[in-house]
Amino acid sequence: MYAAVATAVDAPLSLVERDVPTPGPGEVLVRMTACGVCFTDLNLLRGHFPFARFPVVPGHEITGVVEAIGAGVTFPTVGTAVGAQFLADSCGHCDYCVRGDQILCLAKRITGIVVDGGYADYAVLKAGFVTPLPAGLDPVAAAPLMCAGITAFNGLRQAGTRPESRVAVIGSGGIGALAIRYATAMGARVAVLGHSRRAEEQVLSLGAERFIVSGEQDPAAALKDWDGGANVILNAAPTTAAAAAAFGGLAPDGTLVLCGYDNTPLSLPTQPMVLNRLHVMANPSGSPHDLRDTLAFSAAHGILPEITRISLDQAPATLAAMASGTAHGRNVIVF
Repeated sequence: MYAAVATAVDAPLSLVERDVPTPGPGEVLVRMTACGVCFTDLNLLRGHFPFARFPVVPGHEITGVVEAIGAGVTFPTVGTAVGAQFLADSCGHCDYCVRGDQILCLAKRITGIVVDGGYADYAVLKAGFVTPLPAGLDPVAAAPLMCAGITAFNGLRQAGTRPESRVAVIGSGGIGALAIRYATAMGARVAVLGHSRRAEEQVLSLGAERFIVSGEQDPAAALKDWDGGANVILNAAPTTAAAAAAFGGLAPDGTLVLCGYDNTPLSLPTQPMVLNRLHVMANPSGSPHDLRDTLAFSAAHGILPEITRISLDQAPATLAAMASGTAHGRNVIVF
């Protein structure tokens, strides 16, 4: 098989030939259908994850078909179409794991950072951490749902989004575009904050009722003028400053959700937080049941991202374009 391997921080991916691995106890061998190219893959190469294991095969937006199973595996069976995500596995016995919050396990391992991921023809994955794809869901277009999708969907519901909630989404890229569609399908009203009007027509077509340009008006004031403010602000932009600038636009009892961020500390005014019972949370993807819910909701509402198909040998150039800011939309490696 062929695999694209990250060998060190700031080193380009190497395309290598390897033997097809054999699944061990509790594992499945998945023949790749597709793997999305995520900003996290770029951050791996930039050295943002001190716990990363090199060499490692990146990629955690995986769809494929179970090719073989290891000892003790009764589900999924050979031939099952599955997806796999950021969370590779967890300890299985801590309080978070037994309550179904494996994503919070302190011993969790991350696909494509600690465990070999989807930039390869085959991958060995833990059977309990792959999710069957709903019937009729396009496995190529669905690949980004394994990260951008679950992050947006789970962030919205963890923040308590409900019908008639006012949801402000900062950024309309991969996570943002899906958040707009999920929030709309949940019955929420949606506003989008962007830094220019380039995406205005697109986000309005996705279901947003208003578009706020942060360079033309104060984003917090604009949100306050929206029937008293947003109940949820979901930051999908890769900058913490954008979240801080919009924070004052929360309605009382509102929640800021960080799905995008950078290394800048988040500085917020404490008195308004206390007086209005404001909340701040972050969402690190989700657990296996969260991915199952994300895929079921996406299939039921016909929510799939627009993608650009690429081949495995195009992955290094795609990551370079992402680093320079010239890549747009979701790129998916198709095998």
